[in-house]
Parts: sequence; C-alpha cells; structure tokens
Amino acid sequence: MAARETGFLKLVDEATPAPAEAAALLRKAFPEPYAAAWLRAVAKLRDAGYGQSVVGTYELHGPRIALLVGPEPAIEMADLVSTLAIRSGRRAAECLSVAGEGVARRFADADAFRRWLAIVTRFVGLAPESAASVLDRMDSLLVRLSLGSLESWLLAGIRGAGNEVERRREFFLIGHPEAERLLRREAGEVIFADMDRRMKAYVDALFGVRVPIREPAAGAPEASRRRTSFSEGLIRMPPTYPGFRGDQAETVFRAALAHIGAHYRHSGGRFPIGKLKPMQVALVSLIEDARVEYLAMRDFPGLARLWKPFHVAEAAGGLVAQTLFARLSRALIDPDFDDGDTWVRKGRAMFVERLGRIDDPAISREIGNILGNDLGQMRIQFNAKTYVVEPAYRDDNLGLWDMGDEQSPPTEMQEVIYESVKLTRTENPEEQPPDRERQEPEQGEAGQRTARLAEEPEELGMPVARYPEYDHLTGRERAEWTTVLEYRPRPGSLDVAEAILERNQVLVDRIAGLIRSAKVSRPQRLRRQIDGEALDIDAVIDAAIARRGGDVPDPRVYQTMARRYRDLSVLVLLDVSQSTRDRVKGHVMSVLDLEREATLLLAYAMSEIGDPFAIAAFCSNQRDDVRYMRVKDFGQPYDAGAVASLVGLHPGYSTRLGAALRHAGADLRAQHTHRRLVLVISDGEPSDVDCPDPRYLVEDARRAVQTLGAQGIDVFCVGLDSGGDAYLARIFGRNVTQLDRIERLPERLPMLYLRLTA
Repeated sequence: MAARETGFLKLVDEATPAPAEAAALLRKAFPEPYAAAWLRAVAKLRDAGYGQSVVGTYELHGPRIALLVGPEPAIEMADLVSTLAIRSGRRAAECLSVAGEGVARRFADADAFRRWLAIVTRFVGLAPESAASVLDRMDSLLVRLSLGSLESWLLAGIRGAGNEVERRREFFLIGHPEAERLLRREAGEVIFADMDRRMKAYVDALFGVRVPIREPAAGAPEASRRRTSFSEGLIRMPPTYPGFRGDQAETVFRAALAHIGAHYRHSGGRFPIGKLKPMQVALVSLIEDARVEYLAMRDFPGLARLWKPFHVAEAAGGLVAQTLFARLSRALIDPDFDDGDTWVRKGRAMFVERLGRIDDPAISREIGNILGNDLGQMRIQFNAKTYVVEPAYRDDNLGLWDMGDEQSPPTEMQEVIYESVKLTRTENPEEQPPDRERQEPEQGEAGQRTARLAEEPEELGMPVARYPEYDHLTGRERAEWTTVLEYRPRPGSLDVAEAILERNQVLVDRIAGLIRSAKVSRPQRLRRQIDGEALDIDAVIDAAIARRGGDVPDPRVYQTMARRYRDLSVLVLLDVSQSTRDRVKGHVMSVLDLEREATLLLAYAMSEIGDPFAIAAFCSNQRDDVRYMRVKDFGQPYDAGAVASLVGLHPGYSTRLGAALRHAGADLRAQHTHRRLVLVISDGEPSDVDCPDPRYLVEDARRAVQTLGAQGIDVFCVGLDSGGDAYLARIFGRNVTQLDRIERLPERLPMLYLRLTA
C-alpha cells in the first residue's frame, strides 16, 4: 500500500505541481483504486489541447467534488468537460467544473450529482451555445429550482425558441422576461397572473378602483420591481413576492392591492417635491401610507387583520434609518406596539394629535418634514439608492409625488391599451419562415379568422386564451405555454354551398331520416309499463288496492329506464393547415374541399334535427399564434352567415392540435347536455415549425384528449392520412376512424356521427 501511495504522489507531482497539503487532498479525494482513473482523466483533457485553463479548473474543483459526492462522479465529469470544450467552448468547460462544485456542495449526494450531469449533457446536446450562460448562474438557479424543475425550465427555453439559435441564446441570458416568468412557475412561486381576476374584483369591490394591472417595466429600478407602484391610470404589481408562498403569497397580493386602493380613495393630488431631501420624501410617504390606511380601516375595520401581521419590526435594534422607519410604520398602525425610542414616540404622538384632520393629506407633509429634520440633527444616515419600503405590501410611493414637468414620467396610456382577457392575452407574434405546412399559399377564397396569404394584408387575430402544453420529456404540463388567437371569418360564396347540397340531395334526405330516429339523452325513469326491469311500487300498490276492492287491476306495474329525446352537444373541429390544400389523388378536389362538403352535409342534418352544435377550424403559426376560427357557435343559428363562413375556410400554416382541442373543450364545458363530443377531422400528424421533436405535439394532443375525457367530453377523430395509424391511435386510442378513400368523407362523416351518437 505504501508503495502505491508513493507512486500516486509521484504522478500527482508530475501532473500538477502542488504543495504537500494539495497532495494530501488529492490522496484523500481519490484513494486507490481511483487515483489512476483520475490521473488518466486529467491527462486526457491535457492531451486534447483544450488549454491549461480548462485542465487547471478541472484539477482544482474535481478533488473537492470527489470529497463531497465520491470519486466516481468527479472522474465521470471529465467526459462532459471535454464535450463542452468541443461544442460550447473553453469558457463553458471551465464553468462546468466551477458549477459542479457548487452542485456537489448543495446536494452532497452522488445520485443527485449524476442526475445533474445528465441534465447538463442533454442541454448541451440541444443548446450548446447557451451552456456557459446557464452554468454561470447555476447556483442561483438551484436556489429556486429542484433538479426536475431545472430540467423542465431548460427544456422550456429550448422548446420556446424552436430551432433558432439566437432566440435560445437570448432566453438563457439573465433578465429575459419570458425566461423569468417560466422560472417563477417552475420554482412553484405564486404568480399574480394566476389570481389577477379575483384580485381586480377585490380592489374594485372595496374602493371602486378599475385600472389595468401590469408587471413593472423591465427597466424599472430594483426597488420598484420589488414593490407595487401606481399612477392615475395604471397599477404596477410585482409578479411574485420572493419569500411568500402559498396562502401567504395570496395574502400579500391582497394586502398590496388594498393599500393601493386606499391611496386611490384617500390620497389627494400629488405632493410637489420641491426642495425636499430624499429622507424627507421617504418619511412623508410613510406618514401618507399610514394616513390612508387609517382612513381605509375606519371604513373597513377588517383591513387591520390584513395589514398588521406584515408589521414585524421589533422595538430594538440599531439607530439606522431603515430600522427606525419600520418601527414607526408599526407604531402608527398597531396601537398595542410599545416602542421606547423617543423619535418613534414623537412620530406616533404627532399622528394622533392630527386625527381631527386625518382627511387632510397636508398632515403627512407636516409630520414627515419634522421627523426628517430630527433625524438630520441626530446624524442618522439615509441611503436612497438602497432604500426599499417596508413592509413588503406597501408601494414604492412614486405615485404620490410630482417631480415637475421635466422629470415627469412618460405617459403610460400605451400600457393600458392592451389589457388581458383572462385566461391571458399576448401580442401577435411576427411572421416566421414557412415550413412544409405553410409553403407559398395561393390566392384563394376568403377564410374565417384564418391564416392570410403572404402577399395580402395579414388580419390581426384577437388573443383570447393561454393554455398549458405537455412535455413528454419531463412528464409535466408547461403552464400558459400556447396562445390561442381567434380570427374573424371572411365569407365565401353561398352558391358553392347550394351546389353541394343539390349534388347530394339523396344523401341529405337519407341522413336526416336516420338521425331523426336516434336518441341520445339522460336515461329517464318510465313508470307504469307493461314490462320492465323492476316493479313500479306505486303501481303495484294501486293494483293491490284495486284487486281487494273487486276491480280489475291495471297490468302496467313495471318501470324501466329509457332515453326519450336527444340530449347532446357536438363541436366539429376542422384541421385547415397548409397540407389540406393538397389535391386528393385522382380528383380535382382538395382535402379541404372534401372537409367543407362533408361538414356542410352534417351541419344541414344536425340543424334539421335540432342538435346543439358548433363548427370551428384551426391551424397554427408556432405556439404564440394558434389560430382558431369560429364558423358557428352554440346558440348561433345555422344561417347563411355560418354557411358562408364554412365555405370560405382557407388552408395555411401548421397543426398544433392540443391547444385547439383545449379551446374547443372550453366551449363544450359550457354546454349542459348529457353528452358532449368533439369531432376532429384532420389529415396530418400534429406539427409546428417550433417543434423539431416529432413526438412532442403528438404527446401533447394525447394529453389534451385525456384531460377532456376526464371532464366528461368525448373526442373522436376522422383521420384522412392513410399512413397515420400509429400517431392517431396514440392520440385518440380507439376513438378514431381512418378513411382509406378520402373522397368518401362526405358520405361517411354523417354516418359516423349517427353511430357515435346512437
């Protein structure tokens, strides 16, 4: 053993000249039989020519990692260092070793460290250009994320950028707004966007405040990004309050909005800042906060229970401005708080003395000026650059002050124009390069709120909802990942519809007769029947009484369950992606022509029967522009306008089926019928230009079908792709029929509907 140790130290001295303590560290980190493997790993990196900085960083951090999680993971990391040096550059390779020590220190577990290495390996394979950016901030990421959440966040950035390297690079840079939003979600932080509807209703009910609520501007000072802010026409709300989770997070949002509402109700015009010093401005603001809260609690005493728990300052501590301000804030809202400091007592006394004038905002300036002068005489220092208003629910007070004409902030009307229709609305994305599903659309008939031709003006869609999307690699849904935009239909020619119906009149009559005999409803109990599954107790008693009285009893003493009338709602969802422009083999008609013809026949029959039904079409232009076209809504008559909209459908773009299904399901959930059905007609596998993984949208569509099924909504697909057996079965299970001869769709679709609703 002694001979082996001597040989090891000799190799160490040759490989990395180090003092005796470094050699001891290496011997402890890599005992036999790992010493030789470690040295081989170092030698391999050196011989590869990556440079001394890469090798030296690995030599420095590798032993420390080995001491924390064992020698094997530290040695295994050398392969990833090599991969990074080749694919991402030397700096990324150095960052890996540094980040690796931090990860090992955080988890101190070999399995967790190996999982982290696997996550980084996958990430480097998909986004090598962003490896250094991510590894640089790995420690701060793992403060907020578990390893599973880290993997999900990394994949979200890759999914969101599609194949665009520059978009990936921007996403993983610090400060990217979408990256930060997704990071907050993966961290499990409570986000204001998840509760904005009820928060808006809350502040409206209390104070009648109805103004847009937005996140702080990207360039806002740190203090403003951590606190609420308000102006005459806008409230800025931090998306999260770090450190507040669960119910406590919702409470701080509620407290913050109630505080802003109190300002809107009770603060007068803005204070002219004049020649006030920063400390005086902060103190006047503090007193004004206390004044409006006093008035609000006078109207709504329960607000005291909301606000007071956030005031946790103790009647002790150093005489520094931030601490004294927090103590004064508590003293003004909590009469039971006993603070022996002379300055705090003076502030409370002046406030109480002026309660007779509490409706006058001028008292805030009076008290604040006096207290500010006192602190100046006490030589108390105040750093305006690091000052953050406490407690957390209070605003940054910028809305209280008039900075003068030259310093007035720019108008924020532009922030008001685009307000969410929750779920959530987003801006229409820019056009992206075409893919297989979107190549060079021809001039054609006007469409519903559909994709427009590249050469004609693009009609703007209205963002109406955001939906999650399922990632099969993580096994999790990514919240608010897709945006559905509804596009206004443009009518086609009614002559086309009339020609279709005339050409198929025999089929129309046959369909109507068959459907009229179908019954779809909740089973009803039918009493006093000649036969049935059970006795009708009331009828049996009546029969017994009649028999004892000498009368002939009524033989109808049974009861049964039967469906007596139709009770179903159907939404027909048409795929109008670019591939539906293709001609059917051996015919002059396109796939979309056949979809239109079949849907016209089905709609005619359903309207004659009286079944509630809707028709919609969809295509997609990446995740931020899932295009949904309402041809006919539930409750809307099937009239000339609906027919014209159906005839005018136009093909374009791609097939993001999952988002379209979720949006269709939202419509069907509002229908209170016994059965609810989405009938999908599609000619191709789900795909989009930002999804290079062919399984991704298939698995998401499958998840959407499962989710709707759990909500009591059936989903059935008519597949027009002769080679689509595998993916159609994966998405819809047995609820799919595939047409080998697409030209038979107009005949088969109504018959299929009859079978499904029988």
